[in-house]
Amino acid sequence: MPTKKTEIPVEAEVLAPEEVAEAVDETAAPAQEDIDETGSEEPVADPSPPKPKRTRKKKEEDQPVSKPSDEPLPTEDWEKETVAVITPEADTEKPPVTDLQSELRSDPILTVHVGTNVITEESIADTVWHEIRNAYRTRRILTGTLGGIEQNEAGKTLAIVEYKGYRIVIPLKEMVMHLPNDLSGKEYREMMIRQNKMLSNMLGAEIDFIVRGIDSTTRSIVASRREAMLKKREQFYMEADENGMFRVYDGRIVQARVIAVAEKAIRIEAFGVECSIMARDLSWDWIGDAHERFSVGDQILVRIRSVKRESVEELSIQADVKSVSEKRQNNLNLCRIQGKYAGKVTDVHKGVVYIRLTNGVNAIAHACYDRRMPGKKDDVSFAVTHIDEERGVALGIITRIIKQNL
Repeated sequence: MPTKKTEIPVEAEVLAPEEVAEAVDETAAPAQEDIDETGSEEPVADPSPPKPKRTRKKKEEDQPVSKPSDEPLPTEDWEKETVAVITPEADTEKPPVTDLQSELRSDPILTVHVGTNVITEESIADTVWHEIRNAYRTRRILTGTLGGIEQNEAGKTLAIVEYKGYRIVIPLKEMVMHLPNDLSGKEYREMMIRQNKMLSNMLGAEIDFIVRGIDSTTRSIVASRREAMLKKREQFYMEADENGMFRVYDGRIVQARVIAVAEKAIRIEAFGVECSIMARDLSWDWIGDAHERFSVGDQILVRIRSVKRESVEELSIQADVKSVSEKRQNNLNLCRIQGKYAGKVTDVHKGVVYIRLTNGVNAIAHACYDRRMPGKKDDVSFAVTHIDEERGVALGIITRIIKQNL
């Protein structure tokens, strides 16, 4: 049977360039109907047959698999997608700020008087902290009040100083000058008890210190009183001026701080040097209890009797208070022999009663007519029997006890 040849049209339809690109993956195999008509699977003789034309329907079906466009999304669609992603996180983490809240945050504090500013506690604390930081860098001496004594977890004694609302911590070895380090056992315990008692008596005293360390995160401050005392000693006791004179010398009147008060003595601190003054050197009048006239934190005038400048650490002074005040002239003229005067008992020692009369005269009584024994701070009636001008006292007898101090 003769083979029927497939006829190829002479005029082939020309495809558009985009249609040619879409049909790259198509093969040039003959249609199924041509194979059936010829009965043979032999290839067509024409080596370059025209590619079949793709219909418009096929092109529309292939449209979704085309390459995505590089053009940006419309602005409205992009904003919608952004809000859909960000809004849930904003709702869970932080509530939106209303216009009223933003205005309240930005507006200054409304004051009663026009043009004035309100100073808040936070601004004051920031100012003081800035001052402390500058003092730490420059090693400047600051002054605070001893407000407490504590012991840490390790058993170390700490002094707490209050400075403009901040807590300053000073270890015991940086609080006092001469702290022995070679003690152990019973001696060490006795020394610690003595030091704690001394610090307890100093509560409320005004002391100097130098900042040794700060922590900006917690605003913790560690300082040293000992370093401040050494610095003041160097300036006022060891450095001489142009004339070769020291600032503190024998006989000079200086201002001192009262850092501790006992019954018969007070302890002062004068420019980095501590000194104890007995009751007999506190006043021309006899003092039964120093608490009656002096308190911790007072600033008093004292006269420097002597200064020993062996070294900065071994510096010591002697001072008194009564030489600063004028001695009452002719106090004994206020008393007459056989006269009776009221007074207060200041001390009783070995049967001898020491009395301070209301007119300022010191008196001594060797006997008492009252059946009761006089005691300290009792109000008594005193009869003068003799006047000792050399010692400056009146001698006599206690006639009766006006009021006992029980």
